[in-house]
Amino acid sequence: MITRAPAIAEAPALVFDHVALAVRSLDKAVVLVRDILGATFVSGGDDEKLAMRSLQYKLAPGTKIELLMPLDDEGVIARFIDAHGEGFHHATLFFEDIEALIPQLESAGFEVTGTDLSRPTWRETFLRPKSGFGALFQFVDSNLDWGTPIPGITEEAVLSGKVVWRGNRPVLRGSVD
Repeated sequence: MITRAPAIAEAPALVFDHVALAVRSLDKAVVLVRDILGATFVSGGDDEKLAMRSLQYKLAPGTKIELLMPLDDEGVIARFIDAHGEGFHHATLFFEDIEALIPQLESAGFEVTGTDLSRPTWRETFLRPKSGFGALFQFVDSNLDWGTPIPGITEEAVLSGKVVWRGNRPVLRGSVD
């Protein structure tokens, strides 16, 4: 018999944002996502803390794919690829209030990790893969628009390493140095 946990639907509104793929090189992945699937560039940049470069592309309305490439052999994405190979890394879902969602997940027996509620621009928690049926789920609330390209942040600039994440926003390297 399946017992029902308190409905997550009671939590604030949910929006699926993107699925992220870990790749060794962006070259072939960009050809698939942009050239073959017809996705359009939204944003991206280098996360120096996590040692990865990300590119986000918009597919059909409400659907995005994020490509994650390691910048060294020891960062989180490099370790992930070494352990699991290229492929699905995580799915990101936006909620209006992460603080309301976390106790619902925990009371239903799901284990969260990596919770960071310190920045209003990006408050997050993750559902451990062992609790997410093998999948890493990222739950976020944010007061920023994550679906509109930022003027001056181009795909070419990201691919050439000229864009870096600062304060939860991509910026050109020269503007922060």
